[in-house]
Amino acid sequence: MPAGRARKLLSSKEFLFLIPVGFYFLWCAWDPYQWHFIDGANLVIHEAGHLIFMPFGEYVMIAGGSLLQVIMPALFVFYFYRNEKPYSAALVMLWAGESILNVSVYAGDAIQMQLPLLGGQDSVHDWNYLLERAGLLSATPQIAGLLRLGGTLVIIGGLCAAVMSAVNKACAPQPTEPEPEERGFHSST
Repeated sequence: MPAGRARKLLSSKEFLFLIPVGFYFLWCAWDPYQWHFIDGANLVIHEAGHLIFMPFGEYVMIAGGSLLQVIMPALFVFYFYRNEKPYSAALVMLWAGESILNVSVYAGDAIQMQLPLLGGQDSVHDWNYLLERAGLLSATPQIAGLLRLGGTLVIIGGLCAAVMSAVNKACAPQPTEPEPEERGFHSST
């Protein structure tokens, strides 16, 4: 990349925005057990998922919280990608990855059940219920580990896609000012 384009990339708003955002989401991947501000949005979407999936029976309703929590950011990724907004799609991939990490923490708590639940101690622990009914409670560490790996890979993929989008934009040829004839002006000769 020529020096001029490298300077343009490093000073672009996309790249400058990506630096703190990238570090934030890498921190989320490094320490998913820490409460992150985006988890507030994840919690609201998670709880809405229980209501939305309620008509499909108890098991699907309980799974619906974690399902919607992952589906919602994935829908935004699809929307931005489909509308040819790759940088926006990549940024929302970071949220999708963090949401999967958040689900991995909840799934990993299925045996111990020590996380505070919104409804208090009498609430159903979604992942304990789901894994116990599926006969997979003993596989809790493996399931949580796969979710954590998946979430981390989605975050890394989102960061790579965002950097590539910023590079492509910085390296794209800039439109030049059209000649007067191209703007509809003609000489009188």
